[in-house]
Amino acid sequence: MNNGNSNADHDDIADINDLDDVTGIDEVAYDLVEEELRRAAAILDPVPAQLRQIAVEAFALHDLDARIAELTFDSVVDAIPVRGATDVPRMLTFHAGGVTVDVELTAQGLMGQVLPPQTAGIEVLSGPQAGAPLTTDDMGRFTYDEPPAGPFALRLRTGEGVLVTDWVTA
Repeated sequence: MNNGNSNADHDDIADINDLDDVTGIDEVAYDLVEEELRRAAAILDPVPAQLRQIAVEAFALHDLDARIAELTFDSVVDAIPVRGATDVPRMLTFHAGGVTVDVELTAQGLMGQVLPPQTAGIEVLSGPQAGAPLTTDDMGRFTYDEPPAGPFALRLRTGEGVLVTDWVTA
């Protein structure tokens, strides 16, 4: 009897594995199972609304032709802290090709410089709407009087094209 049961179990397993050979029915079944799993995940482990909003905003702001300026220095991570110093500005350096963008982030806003010095239009990205457009001076310097809240990036439009910095959390 034992052998008969194991053969029956083996036959059931073989029947389940043969479902892939049936066309039409298995695709519908897979779609239904996938939909059920999506519903269960949405109930048991929903994506936080803020994370969903950030993802939508990041996708809406992507610029396919832009070069990405990578974060190469962050004073929060790379600098040696000074004992007793308070309200120290955060220093960020982004680099892409031959262009460097230095940024100082404070509670009053941010200021920075594009190197080598050049004229550039700059937007502070922190959501679906870009901030007020900024322009660098002859030395490549710029200021923004509102401190970014949450993740932000900079989009620079220079004579060489568009450059977007990595996203950084303020």
